[in-house]
Amino acid sequence: MSNDKTDRNAWMTALPEAAQDYLHGKRLDEVECIVSDLPGIARGKAVPAVKFARQDYFHLPDSIFYQTITGGWGEAAGDEGFIERDMTLRPDMKTASAAPWTGDWTLQVIHDAFDRNGEPIPYSPRNVLKRVVELYRAKGWEPVVAPEMEFYLTARNLDPAEKIKPMMGRSGRPAAARQAYSMTAVDEFGPVIDDIYDFAEAQGFEIDGITQEGGAGQLEINLIHGDPVKLADEVFYFKRLIREAALRHDCFATFMAKPIAEEPGSAMHIHHSIIDIETGENIFSGPQGGETDAFFHFIAGMQNHLPSVVAVLAPYVNSYRRYVKDNAAPINLEWGRDNRTTGIRVPIASPNARRVENRIAGMDCNPYLGIAASLAAGYLGLIEEERPRAQYKGDAYEGEEDIARDLSHALDLFDEAEKMHEVLGPEFARVYSIVKRTEYDEFLQVISPWEREHLLLNV
Repeated sequence: MSNDKTDRNAWMTALPEAAQDYLHGKRLDEVECIVSDLPGIARGKAVPAVKFARQDYFHLPDSIFYQTITGGWGEAAGDEGFIERDMTLRPDMKTASAAPWTGDWTLQVIHDAFDRNGEPIPYSPRNVLKRVVELYRAKGWEPVVAPEMEFYLTARNLDPAEKIKPMMGRSGRPAAARQAYSMTAVDEFGPVIDDIYDFAEAQGFEIDGITQEGGAGQLEINLIHGDPVKLADEVFYFKRLIREAALRHDCFATFMAKPIAEEPGSAMHIHHSIIDIETGENIFSGPQGGETDAFFHFIAGMQNHLPSVVAVLAPYVNSYRRYVKDNAAPINLEWGRDNRTTGIRVPIASPNARRVENRIAGMDCNPYLGIAASLAAGYLGLIEEERPRAQYKGDAYEGEEDIARDLSHALDLFDEAEKMHEVLGPEFARVYSIVKRTEYDEFLQVISPWEREHLLLNV
């Protein structure tokens, strides 16, 4: 990108095919230069297309990574103090994607964050995931993931004091619960789903399927397996895409882990397989199609190390309301074949497609950090070469709980996990803990309706 007009036009011809198709015969007006913060909110700047063509980077203060979900600040700036140093944000043009809900012709481009010396910012979520992927590649392994996204379509909720309610379906009735996999239930949300498909097509995303889940207005979208960073980018984009599609139809889309007390929570199940870079083979399967030592080591890593990153996979106080016995969410880290009650599931698959599914992560987690933490646990398992506990047979809800029941305990486990810090990055671990503890302190300042109802006149 330079001041030369030819060069300015050249970057347009190098855009991904879907972005070029979206802009065919149109005049690009604006480019949104974005980066994910710790919660997964898109931060950045919108610039005229002409200006974007002339810039190789832009600046944002590093303080965006110290911000809590409420807009407060964690005291994570380090020895220099809160001086809000400028970061350099450089575009990854492979991520250039349409923003088809906007009023003009707009592209979004995800950027990577660097410090003044050109080093990756260690607590930028996309950089954290890249770090973990590179550790795999240094061992000759290529990690492959496939995320599943669960979410609710709800009635508009303008008063936080009001309970969240299911959206009104096409029939004029509120969305019904306990209709998992019902095509009639999916049809109730037809107009919203149509826009989701249209937006996804404009952005070049391939949806593997949409199903009705067990909650009232709860849907699941499955994505095709692939590179972890690319898939995290897609989940990051999808959250915004789905919200925009819902708003077009007078409803909300929410990715809260547990938005409605009586309904199941929303997960981001993550499927993992590992490819040997030299041979192209799945390391979880041997020459005769059997399960390898690496397969069992990966599972052991998840059992041994996922407890230390539950604070990443379940990052808010609401996240822990999802882990309810007999309510479609795991309560432990048992593993089983084709068993949806276990926290670690091995789906039915051919040897080439053998994979391990992490069912612990909530849909409220940052997709970059959730995938990074899950891969990190498996990586440590491959390095440590331990064996998992015996496969769980039967209903794992009858087993003992393995995971923290609240954010405070989860953060204590995270702070103690030095091996995990080395994989995710010590500086990331320091900043993440400070920001999440600040959020927890903010939550403790709020008096809930339950406290007013049961304590006001009774204690």
